[in-house]
Amino acid sequence: MKGFLAVAGNIGSGKSTLTTRLCRRLGWQPYYEVVDENPYLADFYRDMARWSFPLQVFFLTRRFRHHQEILRAPHPVIQDRTIYEDAEVFARTLYLQGLMDERDYRAYVELFAVMMDFLRPPDLVIYLRAPVSLLVERIGGRDRTYERAISADYLARLNDRYEEWIARFDLCPVLVLDAAAVRLDRLDDVIAALRARLPTNLPLEEQRP
Repeated sequence: MKGFLAVAGNIGSGKSTLTTRLCRRLGWQPYYEVVDENPYLADFYRDMARWSFPLQVFFLTRRFRHHQEILRAPHPVIQDRTIYEDAEVFARTLYLQGLMDERDYRAYVELFAVMMDFLRPPDLVIYLRAPVSLLVERIGGRDRTYERAISADYLARLNDRYEEWIARFDLCPVLVLDAAAVRLDRLDDVIAALRARLPTNLPLEEQRP
């Protein structure tokens, strides 16, 4: 049985870096979030209310396609960000902030529910929990112009939605990690925690040098 792990977490929590390091250590295939291809992203950060619905629909459809591709892949995969976060965290945050109107949000939620009928969940979700101060620091150190408009308040709202979502998520096992404490140059503790949480029929063999 091939493996399917997914890394979840807020903007700047370290999902892509952890995905890369784990894949190198385990010899698995990374599947990264496609951000720069979203044609609405720069417009969204300039005017969230105007562009929230098309932005989220674009992300949702791409993530649905990626999830299907992962399920068909012959090799074990680690995914950077899940389809669940699109609906449960980002779209919901925009709706609660009044940046996505109720009609659009209800249509979005219905689309997401239909998609869920066609997807098998990952074998395990790794959730990187990070304080806003760490997120702001990491985002500030990245060379992504469109991220400069992301406020600490928006990140805090996303963190609240993340905590609500992960507390009720039951589609597969979840491993919660403190993003500030994860040693990316020494992943022994993470690997051990993964082994303890993964289903028994999915052995986690490390890549030999």
